Amino acid sequence: MDIEKHLIITGTSEVSWKDAIVKTINEASKSIDYISSIKILEQKAKIDGNKISEYFVDLDLGFLIDLNRKDDN
Repeated sequence: MDIEKHLIITGTSEVSWKDAIVKTINEASKSIDYISSIKILEQKAKIDGNKISEYFVDLDLGFLIDLNRKDDN
């Protein structure tokens, strides 16, 4: 049986929404094991003058719970 937990996280990029998504997943994977899915909830941008200066993405990040993990206590 698999159990999946979800976190909603926000990532940013000065390049694009795709870059924000890739960077956010990469950073999250450094501290969260077993990432199994993402859902893009929202894309936003900051406008400076007449162009986009920063891209924002809200992601629903799914990861599997390790049912075989040993408790240190």
